Amino acid sequence: MRLTQVNGYGLKRRKEPNMNIEIKEVTKETANSILQLQVSTKQTAYIESTRQCLTDALECSYYKPAGLYKDGILIGFAMYGYFPREGIDGRVWLDRFFIDEKYQGHSLGSVLLEALIRHLTDLYHCNKIFLSVYEDNQHALYLFQKFGFVFNGELDINNEKVMVKTIISTSNKNPSEPGA
Repeated sequence: MRLTQVNGYGLKRRKEPNMNIEIKEVTKETANSILQLQVSTKQTAYIESTRQCLTDALECSYYKPAGLYKDGILIGFAMYGYFPREGIDGRVWLDRFFIDEKYQGHSLGSVLLEALIRHLTDLYHCNKIFLSVYEDNQHALYLFQKFGFVFNGELDINNEKVMVKTIISTSNKNPSEPGA
């Protein structure tokens, strides 16, 4: 039986015995493993390859690419960052997020998205997280809505719809001071 509890971020958290989730910065030593990650052919229209993501991160210092690990095994990828010139106080973006094709279908997207939300909130002391999604990407859309992301009426440069999650936190951190 899985127990759930509501944590400080307003999320229900499943208790998974012995599951260790890590979000690690991509390094020279891990880059080749990261480059091996891929989504199914049905999903390639929705997200860039890890090669493209790492190239984008080299071109824009705000991007932070990361490997997503479960019990020490690389199972996914994310790229996020704080963009100080967006909005009034800047914006924290979860710009890329996927689970490797081999590990999809095991509810790991929910586990990793929760970990990413917590990680971004702690890292940047933010009260909002932004992402964009193609509206016909039903699996991603369902996952993001389940975690409280809502459309804000904006489109990004690729005509993806922008979603935002407002963080409900009990901490006393100042959300206007990113810890980047």
